[in-house]
Amino acid sequence: MSMTDAYIGLGSNLNGPADQLHTAIKSLQQLPATTLMRTSSLYRTRPVGPEDQPDYINAVTWIKTGLSASDLLDHMQAIEDSQGRTRHIHWGPRTLDLDLLLFGESIIHDVDLNVPHPEMHKRGFVLYPLYEISPEIIIPGFGPIMELLQNTNPDEVQKLPGS
Repeated sequence: MSMTDAYIGLGSNLNGPADQLHTAIKSLQQLPATTLMRTSSLYRTRPVGPEDQPDYINAVTWIKTGLSASDLLDHMQAIEDSQGRTRHIHWGPRTLDLDLLLFGESIIHDVDLNVPHPEMHKRGFVLYPLYEISPEIIIPGFGPIMELLQNTNPDEVQKLPGS
């Protein structure tokens, strides 16, 4: 079976955000034909979108998977649903947000899936944890992560101690 490196962004700002991420990581470890390779530290960031919501806790995981990108997305959405994710407000508060950031070197533009994630190249809350676990990575269509980090503000991303 062919295995693909995939990176998943995790975020939460409701109902014990750090616990939400730890639960999601355990669920990702249980996916069929998938091995969890590394998980970043946890990072606190201000919300994107409505500002009258709590700060987010974010992380990135690196997996190797035999699943297709669309099957992986289906599993990720099932994990979100199992943890009480609702989709009422665009960029609103949430118990869990799982984003497929990268799927090998694929560039995918489907109705339900865009890979690389279309905003990841300018979001510190994605780039800093991704850099932590894969500092040499090149984002297809955007370039080396080191170059992308130069356009972000490190003060907007706070690594949580002991995470």
